[in-house]
Amino acid sequence: MSVNEFEAIYERNKDTVFRIAFTYMKNRQESEDVLQEVFLKLYTAEPVFDSKEHERRWLIRVTVNLCKNRLKLFWNTKRCSLDEIGELADRQDDREIIAAVLGLPEKYRSVVYLHYVEGYRCREIAELLSLKESTVKMRLKRGRELLKLQWEGEEVLI
Repeated sequence: MSVNEFEAIYERNKDTVFRIAFTYMKNRQESEDVLQEVFLKLYTAEPVFDSKEHERRWLIRVTVNLCKNRLKLFWNTKRCSLDEIGELADRQDDREIIAAVLGLPEKYRSVVYLHYVEGYRCREIAELLSLKESTVKMRLKRGRELLKLQWEGEEVLI
């Protein structure tokens, strides 16, 4: 892979990889570390992609796997500064929505994010996260229900 090809792939996908990492890590610095590690894997592995969509799916899969592995580390604690959320959105309404999505349990958060922000269909999310399509649909449904309860100001028991 030439440097120009790598730079083009990086420019096309850096925001998506960062945002997905942020939904898992809830921390800007750790998300940047994941971003760097994902593209390091891309550069060293030099996979051959059939299309830009194949490339994007590979990057998302690697991002999700790296985030899950990092979250398993014993010293890692979930933390999120609400100030950092503002970096992902320009408008106050967007920040509130992102904060609500980030407040969901991880299993709902990743599915909701991939579906509504990245635009993936249930079948595609199932492939990306190695889940059954019915599981993805149920997590989307429950995630929406939790978001609705949060938005209406009701107490959510998770």
